[in-house]
Amino acid sequence: QVQLVESGGGLVQAGGSLRLSCAASGRTFSSYTMAWFRQAPGKEREFVAAIAWSSSSTNYADSVKGRFTISRDNAKNTVYLEMDSLNPEDTAVYYCAAARGGSPWYTPVEFKSYNTWGQGTQVTVSS
Repeated sequence: QVQLVESGGGLVQAGGSLRLSCAASGRTFSSYTMAWFRQAPGKEREFVAAIAWSSSSTNYADSVKGRFTISRDNAKNTVYLEMDSLNPEDTAVYYCAAARGGSPWYTPVEFKSYNTWGQGTQVTVSS
């Protein structure tokens, strides 16, 4: 099972950009579908983006389509979330998650589909 550590969060002005990274331990990273979720204060954790283990499929929440890009580098055991055109509604703790198995196009949006989670990284967007 992999272990996940997020980094790259911080404070940014509206309209700015950030890139989050999630480093995974273990030799089986390439067999995991990876995803980003976020949780704002007082709200439930919500799906942001996912990328299949094959890299052949990605999935995005409607609220981030066209602004966020998920990618992975299996040689570095790392998944990224490039976030552009940030707005205050993107303020949240961002979590990296991993799901084992599935088809080469497996990119679930359900929280319960993921069984490994990082500790989260705070993203704050000021207006």
